[in-house]
Amino acid sequence: MFQGETAITVDDKGRLAIPSAYREAIARACGNRLVIAYNPFEHGCLWLFPQPEWERVRDQVNALPSVPASHRALQMKLVGAAMHVELDGAARILLPASQRSAAGIEKKAVLLGMGNKFELWSEQSHLAKIRQTLGDADVTTDMAGLRL
Repeated sequence: MFQGETAITVDDKGRLAIPSAYREAIARACGNRLVIAYNPFEHGCLWLFPQPEWERVRDQVNALPSVPASHRALQMKLVGAAMHVELDGAARILLPASQRSAAGIEKKAVLLGMGNKFELWSEQSHLAKIRQTLGDADVTTDMAGLRL
């Protein structure tokens, strides 16, 4: 559903405008309601889910037993810190200050369409991640079968 990389500017109030290329798809998918959560796997990145996709992910995460510490950490970062946002009349969303700060997102960010969700990266974290290359040791058996 969502793909592509877009440089984004966050204004002084913490708002970002959703790129016009995604607005119609977001309106259809979720009536302009998104959920922002921490990316539990990578620093410098927030996840933005259309609300129906978020509910599927939330239910799976909440179904995990809460005894293992890794489950509790995942539940905290995805469910406990999740914030519901809605596009305003100018197609902007307000990023919570606590999430912006934790992810290091300031004025410049990068929005990536990742199929079922968006990733919002701080400019510095995105640049560092995109500069990393995959070596032979990083290739999984699932990746080995890809014809790229």
